[in-house]
Amino acid sequence: MDLLNLSSTMLYTAFILYLVATLFFGATIRQDKSERRKKRKSGTIGITITIIGFTAQLVYLITRWIASGHAPVSNMFEFMTFLGMSMVLAFIILYFYYKLSFLGLFALPIAMIIIAYASMFPTDISPLVPSLQSHWLYIHVTTVALGQGILFISFAAGIMYLIRQVDQSSLNKGSLWLEIVMYVMFLFIGFIVITTSFNIMDYHAEFEYTEAGNVTTTDYHLPAIAGPNEGALLTEGVMEPWFETPTWMQGADAGRKFNSVIWSFITGTILYGLVRLIIRKRVGAKLQPLLKNVKPDLLDEIMYRSVAIGFPVFTLGGLIFAAIWAQIAWGRFWGWDPKEVWALVTWFFYAAFLHLRLSRGWHGEKSAWLAVGGFAIIMFNLIVVNLVLAGLHSYA
Repeated sequence: MDLLNLSSTMLYTAFILYLVATLFFGATIRQDKSERRKKRKSGTIGITITIIGFTAQLVYLITRWIASGHAPVSNMFEFMTFLGMSMVLAFIILYFYYKLSFLGLFALPIAMIIIAYASMFPTDISPLVPSLQSHWLYIHVTTVALGQGILFISFAAGIMYLIRQVDQSSLNKGSLWLEIVMYVMFLFIGFIVITTSFNIMDYHAEFEYTEAGNVTTTDYHLPAIAGPNEGALLTEGVMEPWFETPTWMQGADAGRKFNSVIWSFITGTILYGLVRLIIRKRVGAKLQPLLKNVKPDLLDEIMYRSVAIGFPVFTLGGLIFAAIWAQIAWGRFWGWDPKEVWALVTWFFYAAFLHLRLSRGWHGEKSAWLAVGGFAIIMFNLIVVNLVLAGLHSYA
């Protein structure tokens, strides 16, 4: 328990340090050219704090590994925290290569959202199921996370490029799609805010329902807007569900997961609406002046290099190592499981990214939209495929 407490403390410390580092990176972006000395100092402090935060997260990883006896990448909490760590590592490497402080203003907050999202899942350590008791767990999962962490940088650079270059003077196709991306990010924040709020209140509501012919129970930690299909509320004094989860939604605790999605949309939409009310313009338009001194060509280069490095790493982990482990664990290297299918979709998408860039000359805004779309596919794979679609990877 001492190791687990230390592990949790280190993860929380890393999160706070990343937040502080973001503030220092933010100080670099608004300073004009006459304040280069202060700008360099703020960037140096920011990257130093980021490295200290990464070290704290590394201590979290090691202590949880010792406490559990296996690599902490076996469930959603562990994988998402490791993914956030991979994102920060990729940013640190690129920072020292390009010396770009402003990249931290976008990369670190997104990594923090991933880590905060991870904390919404159960953090308990449990024994590994038989199919996970293999060294391929470490090889496959860590390589996938590292590849996705590097690809994430292309998204950060891509979203910065679009904010910098898309015409924000009026509502057009480009500014509309960019604002939709901003809105989706608010949905993630909404999930974190609403889940944290009800966790602090220690809210829970127990339901009983039948799944695959067996009577089981599930514990809701958010008020039930969508209850389990043909479920019965066992807890008194809590809100009755407004409707039942559709029968086509399968998988363990489908109702509870669908309910979380609904609350995310409600809370995220309210937060987005409040921000729009305060700033009185589109979020992208508000951020655009902050990036006026950023060179678009440099962002475009970062997008390409991130994909050029992250794609082969993801290929190793998401396809080759995954196929080898599937052959060992299940006796076949491919089985059209939802997770396998979407890993292949991700691979084809980034392969198309490189093909279109190298052979068709898709640079600049086109590449930026592809970088954003690729990360959207990765997040769909991590969230919807893991939590909604039933498959052999549902234990994650």
